[in-house]
Amino acid sequence: MRILLVLTCCFGLASFAGAAQQDDENQNQGKKKGGGNAQSQQVTTPQTGKVYKAGPGGGRHTQNFQQPGTVTYKGTGKNAKNWQGPVTGGNPNLSGQTNVSAKNTTFNKSVNKNITVNKNFKVQKFNLSKNPNPKYQAVKFNGNYHISGAQNWKGSKYVVFQNYHPQWHDQWWWSSHHNHIVFVFGAPYFWDAGYWYPAWGYDPGATYYYDGPIYASNPEYDPGQVVANVQSALQQQGYYQGEIDGILGPQTRAALAEYQSAQGLEPTGAVDEPTLETLGMV
Repeated sequence: MRILLVLTCCFGLASFAGAAQQDDENQNQGKKKGGGNAQSQQVTTPQTGKVYKAGPGGGRHTQNFQQPGTVTYKGTGKNAKNWQGPVTGGNPNLSGQTNVSAKNTTFNKSVNKNITVNKNFKVQKFNLSKNPNPKYQAVKFNGNYHISGAQNWKGSKYVVFQNYHPQWHDQWWWSSHHNHIVFVFGAPYFWDAGYWYPAWGYDPGATYYYDGPIYASNPEYDPGQVVANVQSALQQQGYYQGEIDGILGPQTRAALAEYQSAQGLEPTGAVDEPTLETLGMV
C-alpha cells in the first residue's frame, strides 16, 4: 500500500512538470513568431494652416500668398508685382516709420541692374503750404529711435542713416550750434554736411512727419522743396501717383523704396544721396 501511494505521487509530479514545460515552449514559440512587439500603426495627421503657391523663382514673397489679416502679394521674388496693401508697422525697407501705406502706388517696374541717371529732370520750386497737413500722422520724439534696417545698408553714403538718432535741445542751443535753420510746415530743420535734420525741441509743438536725414545737394532747397522735387521725378517715371506736397509721407516713402529697388539701390524709402543722383537732382 505504501509503495502504491509513492508511485501515485511521483506520477502526479511528473505530469505537472510536463505541463509546465509545454507551456514554456508555447510561450517561447509565440515570442519567436511575433517578436513580443505590438503591431505598428500608421498615423495620418491632416495638414492645416497657410497655403503657399510658389511661382517660378520662389523668393520671399511667393505667388498668390494669402493669409487672412495680412497683405496679399502677386508675383515672385523680393519685388512682388501688383503690390496690394496696406502694410503697417516698422518695415526695414521703409526706414522704420509706422503706418506705411502705398495702396495707391503702382509697383510694376522691373529691376534694372544697371543704374541709370535721369539727365532730363529739372529741379523747380514748388508753392507749398506753410502749415501742417492733418491728413498725415505726425511722428513723436524718441531719443532711443534708430532707423530700422539701416545697419544692413551697404555703402559709405548710408552711414549717416546708420548713425542717426534724434536730439532734443532748446532754441538757444540749436541757434548757437547751427547757423542754418529753416522752417517747413512750421517745423524747424537744421543743415549739416549735406543733410537736413529735424531740430527737435527748437519748437516743442512742431509737427514732423518723418524722423531722419533728408539729403540735399545744397542748402538752397529746404527739405520741403527737396521732397517735392523727388515726388515730381517719381511721378514722371510712374512710381508716384499722389499729391506733390513736399511731405515725406508713407506713400512717398513706398514709391521711393520701389524706385530704389528697381534701380539696384538700397531700398531705404528715404531721400538719400544715391537716389537723388539717379533722379538727376544732384
